Parts: sequence; C-alpha cells; structure tokens
Amino acid sequence: MKIVAIIQARMGSTRLPGKVLKPVLGKPLLAYQLKQMKRAKLIDTMVVATTDLLEDDAIVTFCNEYNMDYFRGSETDVLSRYYEAANTFQADAIVRLTSDCPLIDPTVVDSIIGHFLTNKTYDYVSNTIDRTYPRGMDVEIFTIKALRLAYIHAKAMREREHVTPYMINKSNQFNIDQVVRSEDQSHLRLTVDTAEDFELIKRIIHVLAAEKSHFTLNDVVGVLNENPHWLLINSHIEQKKE
Repeated sequence: MKIVAIIQARMGSTRLPGKVLKPVLGKPLLAYQLKQMKRAKLIDTMVVATTDLLEDDAIVTFCNEYNMDYFRGSETDVLSRYYEAANTFQADAIVRLTSDCPLIDPTVVDSIIGHFLTNKTYDYVSNTIDRTYPRGMDVEIFTIKALRLAYIHAKAMREREHVTPYMINKSNQFNIDQVVRSEDQSHLRLTVDTAEDFELIKRIIHVLAAEKSHFTLNDVVGVLNENPHWLLINSHIEQKKE
C-alpha cells in the first residue's frame, strides 16, 4: 500500500495572508512542518498541494527550493485538488494535512496511520472528530476508494472545500474510526490562523530550536508548561468553522 501525505497550502489565508511562508529564525513556517514530517516512518511520498493562482507561485518556488513534490489544482474545490494529486502520485491511501501545523509531531502522524493499517476494512481514520489532540496535530487518513467516492458524489460547497466532510457525514457508507489520547489536550491551540497564533508558535520555535533539531508534542507541551502565560496569547481565538 502506497501512503501519500498531501499537505494543502496556499498564500491566500483570509485571517493571516501568506502565513505558510512567514519566517521564523529565517525559515518559512512550512519548512518546519516539512522537516517534522520527513521523520514520519509510515509515509511513502509527501506532496504539497497548492492552487493554480498566480500568488501561489510562491509556494511552488518554495517547493523547488526545498526539493519537495507539489501539485497545483483548484483553489476552491480542494476535494478535486486532493483527488487529482492522489491519482498523480498513485496513492492507495492519503494522509491529509494542512499547512498551518508547523509543529506537527511525526509520531502522532505515524500513530494515526498505524491504527488505520491495523484493520484492512477502515476507510477513514483521524484524530479530529472526537478531539483530544491539540489543534495543530490534526491528521486524517483515508483510502483512495473513499476519496474517489467523495469526489464523485459530494455536492455541497462545504464538502468540496474541506475534502473529508462527505466521508464523515456518510458514516453509514464508510468504516470510520478515531484515535484518542488518554489525556485530553484539545484546549491547546498550536495551529496558525491568526497573528496571535503566529506569535505563540514563533515563541515556541525560538525556545525549541535552540535545544533540538526536531520537536515532539511532549516538547511543545513542556515549553507551555514552563510558560503558561503564553497560552493567553491566542486563547480567545475561535476556530474557523469547516
């Protein structure tokens, strides 16, 4: 089974434009995420899926500089972008990641993939429906068959913009499972969607990069435990609805 991780990325964020390439210690945020993800052991291929828009030429330039595979597709129909990218790179299973998670822990990713692989009947596994992981550690994996069915049958704009709602909403048609943590850390916000989010992530990276070349979720939590007041920086931010 070929497992392809597809990271959706674009420059046109509504709340923090250009966030994925905003620099921290001289490196774009997306570079931190790719470095983290390259440590995942169960991924065969990693692809950045961006749009056909001129502004996203910057994403392509980044991919070329960092020797990353990329795919360009629809800005708004992200479901079709994923389906076309998955076919281009001959995926049997697709790991969906978003580019606003620069601190994502590859061991978390591997744990979700590993759970998916334990049962050959799973169509979709994630840690995002029954949320116990922090935002910023979101992982979904699904079969190419499930993605194809969603691509063919999904009609609602929300289903096309966010890739997996069709699978989740049609749970009677798909074998869906969730991975949960024994400790609920869903209150932690480690994603980057606003200037406040960026400020928090920047502070965490400044601390961890001085000590480590790679970060785990436990490392991040350790920094926050030492600086609990930092959580106030983005505690008021509401997650955009999907």
